[in-house]
Amino acid sequence: MAGDQWLAAGKKTRQVRRLTKRNVYLDNTPLEEAVDIYFGRLRELGALQPLPGEFIAVDDALGRVTAAPVYAQISSPHYHASAMDGMAVRAEDTFKATETTPVNLKVGVQAFPVDTGDPLPAGCDAVIMIEHLHFITADEIQIIAAAAPWQNVRPMGEDIVATEMIVPANHVLRPMDIGGILAGGVTEVLVRPFPAVAVLPTGTELVQPGSQLQPGNIIEYNSRIIGGLVSEWGGRAVRYDIAPDNYELLRARIREAVSSADIVVVNAGSSAGSEDYTAAIIRELGEVVVHGVAIRPGKPVVLGAIENKPVLGIPGYPVSAILNCELFLKPVIEAKSGTCAPARQVMKASLSRKLVSPQGVDEFVRVKLGRVGDRTIATPISRGAGVLTSLIRADGIVKVPRFLEGYEAGGQVEVELLRDRKEIENTTVMIGSHDVSIDILGNYLREMHSERSLSSAHVGSLGGLLALRRGEAHLAGVHLLDEETGEYNIPYVEKLLPGIPVVIVNLMHRQQGFIVPRGNPRSIRTFVDLARPNMKFVNRQKGAGTRLLLDYYMRKEGIDPEDIEGYEREEYTHMAVAAAVAGGSADVGLGILAAANALHLDFVPVTEERFDLVIPEIYWETPFIAALLEVLADPRFRGSVEKLGGYSMRDTGKIILKG
Repeated sequence: MAGDQWLAAGKKTRQVRRLTKRNVYLDNTPLEEAVDIYFGRLRELGALQPLPGEFIAVDDALGRVTAAPVYAQISSPHYHASAMDGMAVRAEDTFKATETTPVNLKVGVQAFPVDTGDPLPAGCDAVIMIEHLHFITADEIQIIAAAAPWQNVRPMGEDIVATEMIVPANHVLRPMDIGGILAGGVTEVLVRPFPAVAVLPTGTELVQPGSQLQPGNIIEYNSRIIGGLVSEWGGRAVRYDIAPDNYELLRARIREAVSSADIVVVNAGSSAGSEDYTAAIIRELGEVVVHGVAIRPGKPVVLGAIENKPVLGIPGYPVSAILNCELFLKPVIEAKSGTCAPARQVMKASLSRKLVSPQGVDEFVRVKLGRVGDRTIATPISRGAGVLTSLIRADGIVKVPRFLEGYEAGGQVEVELLRDRKEIENTTVMIGSHDVSIDILGNYLREMHSERSLSSAHVGSLGGLLALRRGEAHLAGVHLLDEETGEYNIPYVEKLLPGIPVVIVNLMHRQQGFIVPRGNPRSIRTFVDLARPNMKFVNRQKGAGTRLLLDYYMRKEGIDPEDIEGYEREEYTHMAVAAAVAGGSADVGLGILAAANALHLDFVPVTEERFDLVIPEIYWETPFIAALLEVLADPRFRGSVEKLGGYSMRDTGKIILKG
């Protein structure tokens, strides 16, 4: 056999072997056992011996203090993807299609083949499933039903919405903040030294921050997060270029990293999917000690060694990546640098709501914290492994042991702190309805009183009043219209907070209406329009004042919720509703003008409502509220809110009710 034939045969054999090794079985090793096994093996290999270190400057902004709030310039993710195999079309080209009057479309001109996950071609706004297509010829299809705009299309981004505040002024940047800022289209980096840790980002879809984005691109920011953590822990991060999902290239990249670094971290590709090569390559070049740990998030972690050096495969979701680094990378860096960072502070807290967790895994849940009366209150926030902003906003982490199913509301939990205890104790806790002006309120509070911060949890107006009744917040934001009296807020306060003296202070008046795409293509004018066929609606969660406002008008118009497609689809903020409309997954949502303006959408006004702050009298003269009242009186705050559009600050700071 000729030499090139031998080479080809050998290459094919290696490919077959790697295909069989690629989809490896994931273990479900308990966390404590995984730590004992892995670090025991590293000690046997001599891989934890301390190294002399040195400091060098790199490009992370870790530890820098912000002088102004940082706003997202782009949404993340930022493109639409096909949810089905089929043909991408312009919905308006299909509107006349029926069984008796079918419509023919030219392939490559009016209809474009797409597979699940493909970016939508330019100009297309719907996908017709392959099984609903009839091919007249190879170049022409026939359809017998109209396609609704944005049907069978996955919406753009859920993590960050353009113009949202990522971090406020006077904020010390942490690793997750760096990632969040980059994900929002803002670039700034800074690192520092010690054991060389090679960080290898992988994924064909990744692009560097600042690149011209195309549909399907994802900004690569995880390596900056991991690099920042390495710097915090006394290591020197060496970030490699993005490696596409190619077995041979990634194998060569890992070999190169092992030869030059003390520790290697491969980001993404650690699970058992068709393009997850990390475990197989580590096994081929060295050994896999553990693959899969019973934790949530972050189960598919690879703990291995090559040439007596620690090599870790970290999942691609940012929250999973951060947790795995803290559990497994940090101890390795500390051992090799001869240092041991102080353990994070912990405190006891009461859960503001029930926390359910699956048995069999140790779950790490992000929470917001605040001192209310004689209790510290912990409010769980988003648990998604891909929601990086949940870590930006979190004050602490609650570990739910694998043998528990969670904790009841009011239950005592131990919280590992992500912020300084004093800062948490100086946090004003606001629970209730969402409004974008609350972010501005929090930022001005931080600018005017650098030692203070505002924690706002968006659970709806009713949820806010119930939190006050349970003693879990300093104040609640509410906008509840009483149908019988036409009065805002006071009837609900009297009903839900009997015997609790409160002060009601106006925050602002705001416009509520229909958030619709530019040009209002579905010609939405009234609530009756929401019940039209194929009208996709996005709602707010139960207990939200906006939800109650919707229900009030629906009853007034005699509309059954079952007649509204999307009535059960719930979002927790006005910006999330606007993002759903901007992303095309909804035709309309009920919300505020400021959210529509932020994403360049159109708005059909419905009513002006009064948004108040309900404050128990016991907190009225405390520093928590005094500082907020100072902000409400500041013309700069009022002007900043009015610039958003749809707000009147004519009564801001006015006492509506006292006692």
